[in-house]
Amino acid sequence: MLRSMLASSALALTAACASAPPAADPYQPADFIEAQPAEETADTPDRIVETPVPLPLPGQLKPVAARAAPAPSAPPDEAVRKGRQAALVEPTEDGYLNAIQVYPYTEGALYRLYASPGQVSDIALQPGETLVSVSAGDTVRWVVGDTLSGSGASEQAHILVKPVSTGLLTNLMIATDRRTYHLELESIEGAYMAALSWRYPADEIAAIVTRGASGARRETASVERGVPLEGLNFDYRISGDTPDWRPVRAFDDGRQVYIQMPASIAASDLPPLFVLGEDGDAELVNYRVRANYYIVDRLFRAAELRLGEKDQTVVRISRTAPRRGFASLFGG
Repeated sequence: MLRSMLASSALALTAACASAPPAADPYQPADFIEAQPAEETADTPDRIVETPVPLPLPGQLKPVAARAAPAPSAPPDEAVRKGRQAALVEPTEDGYLNAIQVYPYTEGALYRLYASPGQVSDIALQPGETLVSVSAGDTVRWVVGDTLSGSGASEQAHILVKPVSTGLLTNLMIATDRRTYHLELESIEGAYMAALSWRYPADEIAAIVTRGASGARRETASVERGVPLEGLNFDYRISGDTPDWRPVRAFDDGRQVYIQMPASIAASDLPPLFVLGEDGDAELVNYRVRANYYIVDRLFRAAELRLGEKDQTVVRISRTAPRRGFASLFGG
């Protein structure tokens, strides 16, 4: 008896649903107003570093006067002397960090190191840089050795030099797995450089570019940070035409609406978004496009994606009432 009553009730409910007349469209195209795309703002502070430029080595580049007679070529020994002198970088008071003279690294520059008998001068390479070879012009009156400090990624190679007397002049070439260093060593009395190292502007800029690319990939991979998953509302209905760019789904987090577009949206034109306000009046709304999502800065009753002018392609996104009863159980 109970089974026959349930069957009769279900049959009556089905008949009532089938006989209900179709509801009129509550939204008219004139009710909507076009939403305005909002410009993305960076959420990370910019870091300013020095742009790598060639060191101002005097005497290397000279203006050529118009119709000037060619200057007589200098003797080879004079050209070598002038070239060496122009490439030489001397220590400066502003270049010291505590007891370390820090030079800006430039390919081809010749760095000066002043040493003194009885004192060891330390040449520190970039952390993680592997020493390949060290060559000195005078290995009899100059003691040259190398050692390591730190471990792992912070391991640092050091070249130690010490002259046996004053008034000595020689050169030193250091080859690593990253670059080549050229130094000119001079032994003097009464003063010496305890240590010298380099900073690398080109590496700093490359690191910033890499971090920026990694941040862009992270932004692309995520729609928005801080969205509470437990509060998402998926009660939105997508209707209308079925173009290739028809949205996959729409949901909100109580503040913003997210319209997920298909992955192929990057290869097609983005349709503009038109929104109908909460009170049924057209209201101006901002939205952003991130990856394949439209992010609308407020909730709405209904919105339309329109593409074209005469024969418009229209896809509507409407917020529906939360499903309850039979609808929540069976999806009706």
